[in-house]
Amino acid sequence: MKNQKIKIIFWGTPEFAIPSLSALIEHGYKIAAVVTNPDEPVGRKQILTPPPVKVFSQKHKIPVFQPASLKSSNIKKELPEADLYIVAAYGKIIPKEIIDFPKYGSLNIHPSLLPRWRGPSPIQYTILNGDTETGVTIIKMDELMDHGPILASRELAISKTTYKELHDKLAKLGAELLVDILPKWITGNIKLVPQKGAEATYSKILKKDDGRIDWSQPAEKIERMVRAFNPWPGAWTVWNKNNKFFRLKIEEAKIVAQEPERGSYGYAWQTTRYPLLVKTGQGSVALKRVTMEGKKSMDITSFLPGFPQIVGETLI
Repeated sequence: MKNQKIKIIFWGTPEFAIPSLSALIEHGYKIAAVVTNPDEPVGRKQILTPPPVKVFSQKHKIPVFQPASLKSSNIKKELPEADLYIVAAYGKIIPKEIIDFPKYGSLNIHPSLLPRWRGPSPIQYTILNGDTETGVTIIKMDELMDHGPILASRELAISKTTYKELHDKLAKLGAELLVDILPKWITGNIKLVPQKGAEATYSKILKKDDGRIDWSQPAEKIERMVRAFNPWPGAWTVWNKNNKFFRLKIEEAKIVAQEPERGSYGYAWQTTRYPLLVKTGQGSVALKRVTMEGKKSMDITSFLPGFPQIVGETLI
């Protein structure tokens, strides 16, 4: 069967989904529609902003549906006919009656080696936990979150990566794997492999408070947190400046084995080599790029002249 005869409805919302949608278009698949989340207020001015997948789809003149909820929605009746649903970071639980509707079922592209890091934040948890390997997995969806049987997976070795770097690599890898395995799925030449549920680990929805740094933790864990949580929810701490509390977001940091001779966890100090370090439960963290609440992002050499009194203070 020719690719253009396969009608697909694509479900996705953020940047992660775009390489897969683009790859489907480039390989001649007919995208009958895209389902994405509603526009949301963004930034301090709360400007109503369309999700990235909507912007991309409109440029390619693909019909876009943005249901606020799928629980009581008639979306299944509203959508055009399709042979297959492809889901990539859509952002909502899709009811079983919807995922079972198309002829070839619904496939999900997940940025981890399932069953490791099921859930909504697998990339962040991969970095946070110091994993040395990750990848993408494509599953046939069922009614449980990230639970369905596996069509295929592809591994990726990693070291000290940032969220953005890993996000982009996995988005590209997921797109490549999708177009590789899709013809085999359509022709029935893929044997599904059940996930090993006993080996499952779970990520959760990240909240702002998850980014608050506990300075009693080892420097290694805090540095991973900085890489995992930039840009959201951000790895942050609080500085009590003249009895006013300011949030300091740490965007880039380095592990340093050295510790100051005095001060408790969170104590800010400096050496001739490192302009600003913070003592942790084991070693120190050298701050390289930060954002003070209400200010712009700065490298530490630009930041420190404006806030020299932070040295000798204890961050909380």
